[in-house]
Amino acid sequence: MAFDIDMIKKVYANVVERVDAAQKITGKPLTLAEKILYSHLWDGNPTKTFTRGKDYVDFAPDRIALQDATAQMALLQFMQAGKSKVAVPTTTHCDHLIQAKNGASTDLQSALNTSNEVFNFLESVSNKYGLGFWKPGAGIIHQVVLENYAFPGGMMIGTDSHTVNAGGLGMVAIGVGGADAVDVMAGMPWELKFPKLIGVKLTGKLSGWTAPKDVILKVADILTVKGGTGAIVEYFGPGATSMSCTGKGTICNMGAEIGATTSTFGYDDSMERYLRATDRDDVADAANTVKDYLTGDKEVYENPEKYFDQVIEINLSELSPLLNGPFTPDLSTEAGSKMTEKANENDWPLKVEWGLIGSCTNSSYEDLSRASSIAQQAIDKNLKTKADFGINPGSEKVRYTADRDGILGVFEKLDATIFTNACGPCIGQWARYSDPKNAPKNSIIHSFNRNFAKRADGNPNTHAFVASPEMVAAVAIAGRLDFNPMTDKLINENGEEVMLDEPTGWELPPKGFEVKDDGYLAPEEDGSHVEIAVKDDSERLQLLEPFTPLGSEIKGAKLLIKAFGKCTTDHISMAGPWLRFRGHLDNIANNTLIGAVNAFNHKTNFVKNQLTGEYGGVPDVQREYKKEGIKTVVVGDHNYGEGSSREHAAMQPRHLGVAAVIVKSFARIHETNLKKQGMLGLTFANEADYDLIQENDTFDFIDLNEFAPDKPLTIEVTHDDGSKDTIKLNHTYNDAQIKWYNEGSALNLIKKQNA
Repeated sequence: MAFDIDMIKKVYANVVERVDAAQKITGKPLTLAEKILYSHLWDGNPTKTFTRGKDYVDFAPDRIALQDATAQMALLQFMQAGKSKVAVPTTTHCDHLIQAKNGASTDLQSALNTSNEVFNFLESVSNKYGLGFWKPGAGIIHQVVLENYAFPGGMMIGTDSHTVNAGGLGMVAIGVGGADAVDVMAGMPWELKFPKLIGVKLTGKLSGWTAPKDVILKVADILTVKGGTGAIVEYFGPGATSMSCTGKGTICNMGAEIGATTSTFGYDDSMERYLRATDRDDVADAANTVKDYLTGDKEVYENPEKYFDQVIEINLSELSPLLNGPFTPDLSTEAGSKMTEKANENDWPLKVEWGLIGSCTNSSYEDLSRASSIAQQAIDKNLKTKADFGINPGSEKVRYTADRDGILGVFEKLDATIFTNACGPCIGQWARYSDPKNAPKNSIIHSFNRNFAKRADGNPNTHAFVASPEMVAAVAIAGRLDFNPMTDKLINENGEEVMLDEPTGWELPPKGFEVKDDGYLAPEEDGSHVEIAVKDDSERLQLLEPFTPLGSEIKGAKLLIKAFGKCTTDHISMAGPWLRFRGHLDNIANNTLIGAVNAFNHKTNFVKNQLTGEYGGVPDVQREYKKEGIKTVVVGDHNYGEGSSREHAAMQPRHLGVAAVIVKSFARIHETNLKKQGMLGLTFANEADYDLIQENDTFDFIDLNEFAPDKPLTIEVTHDDGSKDTIKLNHTYNDAQIKWYNEGSALNLIKKQNA
């Protein structure tokens, strides 16, 4: 029996009328993405055609998912919204605050010991306000959502950029900041610029060593980390329907790495099989009654160039296993000799020290079973593995079933460490080194989604490569980055030459899924009596104070930092050990922009204090400016804020006194997060003006009192020698977002409206 089945049936009861109305109004066949968007309008039935990439539209998502690292700030904000219960089905998942070190049972207990205050807070807030709560160890949010909550044709948002994983079950699922989630939890519409549409036609069929992961690695290679910005990617074609549901989830999950709003697949037989295997016959039966409305129209897929803004075609039969990296998820290399050449050219270590399988991207039963088939061969063929293995099952249901079926036992025979059902190394929660900053240069390979510098283990010298679980297993066994299992032989313990056979596995467990305790706690029907306590001296949690509006006159603002090159949310607000402060804004603000590279000296966390002329850490210098009542400006390059949905990357600068972030271009979620927190997120009208910014600059906003939609802003920049430059800045604020700015934040406006 599914969660929230009445809500799902209501969605299906509306979809026919709403999609039919949209087809009539637009006068054309519709993609799946358009069907879901038009059937989830806040105002109900569609009455107009929306312009892709231009019109801001209010939507009504069906559900929300929060992970513990972002849930803290989201729920601290919701507590200020004046509501007694969440307006839509919402869940909290505890998966980020568990550090991988020794193995599942030890690591889980350690997390309970060190983060009990936070887990108790999240559980009590969930209980009070009607959220479902998934305990630590229950699983990784996106795998749990796929198993329990995702449904074809639905719309959900989540406070994690990989919420998009649910597209594998035919949803439009979008990662957002906590303030966006608070809007919807408070019963308000959710605003999104109507996305552009990218169609990916998949022909042929995966076979041998290629896997669904190779599809998205190839797409990332084609589109790059910003090529999907502002767009929904919709996969279709015979190659799409031939893949498993969890394979589709993998592809959608890593769509976050191309900047896509989300990715999705049309409802098909593999989704129905997965729904029934995960005890959701009622959802499958309901979906089958409207199945034509849960995929794109036939005419769209027959002539995709007429209906998508961009079309990519990939023949799965010609696809080769890929390794993407290091330091960026879009640098793609075919397995084997091409990796040898590229590694030697770039001085990448060819020796592989760790192979890591799991994360929200590749931790399904199918993933583990296929990887274990390679591990079993190492045992059968008397091979000694050259790298260490680490395994993160995606959920307790997957772990229990895989353990029952002997899959985990195979890895354990190779001395693999079975970590907790949690994110672990994928998000930097990996106690690999005692001193990661001074750790040696090395290579690892994993099935995760991101591989930014220091991402997994805090070591800037770790070269991380992304591959499918089966390729991770093969490369870890060989111990070489350039191993090609399709052509290369290995020497076993008897001195014999052997080759690995193609991986095999099960789409779904032959004996069905099984679990004793899935880790779910339902909220009380009436949680009004539940008390939520936050200690005044807590270093982990801090109640929020409303932000003061920045106002219509910003003069004499100082440059805090001009960031050089890639500046992701990991650079702006690091994860890893800093996760412990995600519920305490002032404490976590001490990591603000410490990973950003200063354009003037190419150092991190080392910027000039214009008040003293001395250099110091970014948060320290910023706190000096704040103490003196001086606003500041951050300047950045392209795709600023790429990566995680974490709104801390916007809240921390706002808390410390940064007024504006001026860049060449933004990643979608981060730009929205800045707006939600009442800040100015602006782009250079002329990208070359980035080069005009100097280290001792002061900024005057000339026409901020005329802040209006589609009207550029002007700043006057005064340099150290007294010379000045006038620079035009573009923005994407609409009337509602300008109200957020004027009120100091979107949350301030919600409180005002609910007063």
